[in-house]
Amino acid sequence: MSKAVIVGGGIGGLATAIGFIRQGWEVEVLERSTHIAEVGAGLSLWPNALRALDALGLGDEVRARAIEEGGAGIRDSKGRWLSRTDLAVRARYGSPIMMHRADLLDILRASVPESALRTGISVIGVRSNGTVVHSAGVSSGEVIVGADGIRSVVRKAVCGEVAPRYSGYSAWRLVVMPTEPMGEMGETWGRGERFGYGALADGRVYCFATANMPAGTPGGGLAELRRRFGTWHDPIPSLLAAADESAVLKHDLYELPALKTYVAGRIALIGDAAHAMTPNLGQGACQALEDAVVLARVAAGGGDLTSYDRQRRPRTQMIAARSGRIGAVGQLSSAPAVALRNAVMRLIPARAQFKALAPVLDWEI
Repeated sequence: MSKAVIVGGGIGGLATAIGFIRQGWEVEVLERSTHIAEVGAGLSLWPNALRALDALGLGDEVRARAIEEGGAGIRDSKGRWLSRTDLAVRARYGSPIMMHRADLLDILRASVPESALRTGISVIGVRSNGTVVHSAGVSSGEVIVGADGIRSVVRKAVCGEVAPRYSGYSAWRLVVMPTEPMGEMGETWGRGERFGYGALADGRVYCFATANMPAGTPGGGLAELRRRFGTWHDPIPSLLAAADESAVLKHDLYELPALKTYVAGRIALIGDAAHAMTPNLGQGACQALEDAVVLARVAAGGGDLTSYDRQRRPRTQMIAARSGRIGAVGQLSSAPAVALRNAVMRLIPARAQFKALAPVLDWEI
């Protein structure tokens, strides 16, 4: 039986393990943490990701633990609409769903045999002949998968040293229980700041925010969120009023430059190890799920891994670039630039949104 060694036990790594298992392969998942868990944050899964989950046999289970995203769009800080989600997009592709990241991870982990999961393992190096050197010894396989995130160790064996670059803004994430039920989602753009929210299936609401600042800026708890966004339109102040300090997560946002290849010999990169992107399109996890399905099918079909690279690199780098551009527009901070941006956004017809999203959502396995 052929074997795949997967470095990283997050969403992408576990999905890849499931893809290989469904193709009849043995898998070994090496995870640095002592237990596999996710942070307290929400996750949008767009229709392309749901098709990938269907291919893994998990689409229905995921949908049962998620909620379909309600009406969406972008407003200014006073609550005036800049754009609304085009109904034609939902009619053509279906609606995205929102769920807690931990729920998705639980579903994925339950589909991987416990015997295949090795936690507390630190990978030291990877060789293109299919050998992984780690803190517990050596593992070998026909395929080695780098699913170990933006600071990937595996990537060094494929591309050498590649330094992630700071986006110029940091992000907060938190999950709150609102005082009144919410079924909508939305995002609000200010000057160098954004705030978004979406309902989860259990009644809680996932909130996220961004602000321009130097990398490594200290502080940034709930008090800063309330200072920055507490006077914005409803329901943002009430969501922040319901928040708990312990639920607030703050991270600088980094992305990868476009890699020249995702493969080398028996090694393939997926997810953030290959194409870490800003979260502006909500496609980071979605693209990792697509990667998982495509890589498993290419490997099981006996194809050269360069076929995976040809299928995945142009698409993921196109999406990463789009996400970066959206972030640059969303984080504009000068008053004249923001006024111009808002005026232009109000004039863009809905059909333009449909055309822009089509290359992202059209993916089929």
